[in-house]
Amino acid sequence: MASSFFKPQNRQTQAAAAAKKHTVDPALQPWVEKYRPKTIDDVSAQDHTVGVLQKALTSTNLPHMLFYGPPGTGKTSTILALSRQLFGPDNFRNRVLELNASDERGISIVREKVKNFARQTPRAQAVASDGKEYPCPPYKIIILDEADSMTQDAQGALRRIMETYARITRFCLVCNYVTRIIEPLASRCSKFRFTPLDSSSAASRLSYIATNENVPVSPPVIDTLITTSGGDLRRAITYLQSASRLSSSTNPPTPITPRDIQEIAGVVPDGVVDDFARAVGVEVDGGDAMDVDVGLRRRGFQLVQSKVKEVMREGYSATQILTQLHDLVILHPTLSARNKAQSALVFAEADKALCDGADEELWILEVGLRLYKIFST
Repeated sequence: MASSFFKPQNRQTQAAAAAKKHTVDPALQPWVEKYRPKTIDDVSAQDHTVGVLQKALTSTNLPHMLFYGPPGTGKTSTILALSRQLFGPDNFRNRVLELNASDERGISIVREKVKNFARQTPRAQAVASDGKEYPCPPYKIIILDEADSMTQDAQGALRRIMETYARITRFCLVCNYVTRIIEPLASRCSKFRFTPLDSSSAASRLSYIATNENVPVSPPVIDTLITTSGGDLRRAITYLQSASRLSSSTNPPTPITPRDIQEIAGVVPDGVVDDFARAVGVEVDGGDAMDVDVGLRRRGFQLVQSKVKEVMREGYSATQILTQLHDLVILHPTLSARNKAQSALVFAEADKALCDGADEELWILEVGLRLYKIFST
């Protein structure tokens, strides 16, 4: 009798202990997870998608969905936030199955894990523990992240499962490249395109996080975060957190600079690229690199060679140097279209050679000399 009397209490104690075990201290959380949108209203810059999903949320009749776009634009965060708003915290675990298809992408996973979850009839709606009311529609959601990594066979098997269990299961495929999803699968889904975040949306979100974490950042630092991340907000937040930890590791804390962000991101500092560009004859920051004395022109090879040695001695990636130099040349406001086209051919040849395993220093020197010849004639 005594043992049976204490069983429920033991179960409650075990459940409480398990919940405590899986609770993460907010101070130890990655900021990417800590500031992940809780509702679809919190999703930044995807106004069209958010507007459509809000209407779907009021009707609670979701179609199968396909979210596609560049990394870090909020695809996974949006469907997770939508699912939480639909089912609430209590039903979220038994109503939502999230799989990363890059790890589990074979046909066996689709036939076993996905099919077993899809065929289960949803449990009856329970009263939410937080006292709020949730729509809790009579279906489940299966989220397949990085679905473009799934094999053709797995996608074919998934098509049949989507048809068979559509009444009680909705699918959301999340991918970067929509062209890698087979047409029969894509045609069964409503497509939502996620665009790279614009500078103002990214800046406001980064400023909000920095303020909440008491990290002083200047506008140039925010601009550098946005530039180095290329519209990927997740990457920008990670860089900001890394910079914050480096800043606070000294006593007193050192202010974060744009160069710190570039070092963390593995990007070649602007000053280094600008110096190299001047050596090959590109006008940078209003200074006319072509207006050099005759002696400097005569030792063009020695000048370019010394700059290449400087750059390579610092250990910068040749591919990264060429990428940034390419952007500087192609987007330059005063260079002629002919010079830009000739330069593009040089960059393309160097990129191919580096991909084939050619020597980095020799090809940086080759690019520098050929650009010098283009801009000095």
